[in-house]
Amino acid sequence: MSERWALATTEGDGARLVPLGPDSLPAGPVLEEPDLVEAVRSRLPEVGRWVWRSTAEICPRLLAAGVRVERCYDIEAAELLVLGHEGRLGEPRSAAAAWARLHRGPVPPDPPPRAAVPGSQSSLFEPQPASVPLEALLEVYAEQQRRHAAAEHPGRLRLLTAAESAAMLVAAEMNVAGLPWRADVHRDLLHELLGERYAGGGEPRRLAELADEVSAAFGRRVRPDLPADVVKAFAQAGIRVKSTRRWELAELDHPAVKPLIEYKKLYRIWVAHGWSWLQDWVRDGRFRPEYLPGGTVSGRWTTNGGGALQIPKVIRRAVVADEGWRLVVADADQMEPRVLAAISRDRGLMEVAGHDGDLYKALSDRAFSGDRDDAKLALLGAIYGQTSGDGLKNLAMLRRRFPKAVGYVDDAARDGEEGRLVRTWLGRTSPRAAGAGDDEEAGIPQESTELPSGNTEFTPGYASSNARARGRFTRNFVVQGSAADWALLMLAALRQAIAPMRAELVFFQHDEVIVHCPAEEAEGVAAAIRAAGELAGRIAFGDTPVRFPFTTAVVECYADAK
Repeated sequence: MSERWALATTEGDGARLVPLGPDSLPAGPVLEEPDLVEAVRSRLPEVGRWVWRSTAEICPRLLAAGVRVERCYDIEAAELLVLGHEGRLGEPRSAAAAWARLHRGPVPPDPPPRAAVPGSQSSLFEPQPASVPLEALLEVYAEQQRRHAAAEHPGRLRLLTAAESAAMLVAAEMNVAGLPWRADVHRDLLHELLGERYAGGGEPRRLAELADEVSAAFGRRVRPDLPADVVKAFAQAGIRVKSTRRWELAELDHPAVKPLIEYKKLYRIWVAHGWSWLQDWVRDGRFRPEYLPGGTVSGRWTTNGGGALQIPKVIRRAVVADEGWRLVVADADQMEPRVLAAISRDRGLMEVAGHDGDLYKALSDRAFSGDRDDAKLALLGAIYGQTSGDGLKNLAMLRRRFPKAVGYVDDAARDGEEGRLVRTWLGRTSPRAAGAGDDEEAGIPQESTELPSGNTEFTPGYASSNARARGRFTRNFVVQGSAADWALLMLAALRQAIAPMRAELVFFQHDEVIVHCPAEEAEGVAAAIRAAGELAGRIAFGDTPVRFPFTTAVVECYADAK
């Protein structure tokens, strides 16, 4: 009996596998199996963790046959984390590339990202990462163990790798389960919001009406879907605007503003979640995007198509539980400030974050004379680097009362500005400073950051060469990335807790998770979510007073949770 087995696929449906000893070396003969699924299924009672190249390669085949594994070690997910820790983010991360580096041979590039395939989790016509023989996989695995041991905090990086591997299992299972989706409700919503569809794929009736109102307000034909045309129309009306963003338009006094804002809102729904989206992405009552753990450098998830992480509130009315089932929707309360308290070890902020209630209210009572808004802006300003106007005064107060917390993010910003690597609590590492224009060429995605003002700023995923911008990025990275690391551990704990139930994880984004379960299991699932959050906090950050509570709603429709 062995706790770990290494497995590599072979041509056809077969596999080669071997038990591993405590030293991560083979502890028995290599076995040849003609059927991958049966090779895994027959060993489930004895195997605690599978070591394989890629969960995305193997797990869909197992899940299609009803086989669920407890734990795995994903070689390629680990390689990305270790490369980042070594300051080499951007180098090929495949097992084949890792083996080539180990033998000082030509390193094959990673294949380009696979295009989204609606209704399918794979494509035979897209390039796939190369498989490697079992012997090569074992060499790469052993070398990764050595590199983990050489890390700044080996135990933390090992924990991060285990959490990221667990997230790969969660994502694979969520892809299969799918988010419950009522196509009939969605169609009714589109008709209610957009009106009738016109033949030929043109704009629906309501958009056409709003476009006419915009044109009438300007006194000439204007295309509201073309920002340049809108900016030009305002200029001709004697109004200078830099963009057509909603918050900028809302400040203008012109009769075109109201229909233009409404047009932009509905146009986004039509393009992103309209009839074509519904036809492409919803099958058999489920929406199945392809979740990509660690899709951004901070560790936040992305999806390959479908826009799953940006479902408009009104469209959430189509997310309806099956008959007799419920959706348990849970939001982590003020997660990033609580994470800052835990990673900075600031005694005062840990005490504030040691309760389940409103963190900003507790903070305002302690340091801001009861002004919750000032307290919130000060704390979020410290995390995001928004320190202008009254923000400077509020930040000064925050620094006096919570010096270790503010000093922690200040240090991260300074390290970023000076070109040093910056790490999350568990060791996920920011990219090195890039040359101007390198962000897009590197192919590393960008991520949006919600600022205290409510605006959205795009922060380079591959850190900017501008020192100040990089400092703002790394200031937020240490908190946002550590929160993403905590979320991985929470998902892993929740996955294990609901395993004996019929409940299934169906949605996750940053600080929100949805579990679809029979009505009678809802109370137990809600308790499991709360327990998973607290357990993740202890595992990630050790024994601190900080609490990680959730606001939980048990609903039949996703829209009712807000």
